Amino acid sequence: MKLGLSTYTYTWAFGVGNSTPAKRMTARDLIQTASKNNIPVVQLADNYPLHALSMGEQKDLKHMADDHGVEIEVGSRGLTRDRISEYLDIAARFESPFLRFVIDEKNYEPDLQQIVEIIKEKLDDFHDRNIFLAIENHDRFTCKELIHIIHQTDPHQIGLCLDTVNSLGAGEGIQEVMTQLIPYALNFHIKDFTIQRLPHQMGFEVTGKPAGQGFLDLIPIINQLKNFQRCISCTLELWTPPEADLEATIAKEKAWADQSIQYLQSTGRFTLSTDSNNPKQS
Repeated sequence: MKLGLSTYTYTWAFGVGNSTPAKRMTARDLIQTASKNNIPVVQLADNYPLHALSMGEQKDLKHMADDHGVEIEVGSRGLTRDRISEYLDIAARFESPFLRFVIDEKNYEPDLQQIVEIIKEKLDDFHDRNIFLAIENHDRFTCKELIHIIHQTDPHQIGLCLDTVNSLGAGEGIQEVMTQLIPYALNFHIKDFTIQRLPHQMGFEVTGKPAGQGFLDLIPIINQLKNFQRCISCTLELWTPPEADLEATIAKEKAWADQSIQYLQSTGRFTLSTDSNNPKQS
């Protein structure tokens, strides 16, 4: 499986809500970071909406990624018919093997039947373009509901973008989630974390950590993913707690990313680039 970086590896650098850095990170910066670190894949998710780029800008970005030996995986959110059509075109343009989708967005939370109907209507388009749909386990959907969506549509063409922590929002723990969803994973989000009881004892706080420094027992999960031979890539994501100011937060995020990359590469479990430090001349 290939190791990848994401726009959610450097979430603060790309901008979170009203917290926008004076010089925002770009997809080109992410590709250069991946190339520099011998990482073969980047995932451009909904916090860097590719539909906001012109056709020419998208083609230039693909050309730049090719020159650096870096593949691009495409992601979006808001699983509507129009958004699927729009992003299937984009995914094909970037030669992305799958289209990663978070189903919900602001003011849009379709029920299970709606989701199944939307996907069924678009199945031929996914088949024709030879692109998988990777639905992210994101907050409100339980494992049972996600598996229902897959089996009611097409278990071959439809799978999951499996995140280690998101399903806490649906009241399900990591062991339960990994056991049930690993067989369907097309992409795996490596997001390490810790859980601590609050000082007043009334509840717990879930906090991100650099990969290898939290509760995530990564190696057994990676071994299971390999056993099913379906997962294409493993993508580093970070939940970096903010510091007092945005500049310090971004510096912390970069340090966490560097530590995480070093740890993940040291495991010897991932496919890395062989020629990314020698980009072709354009």
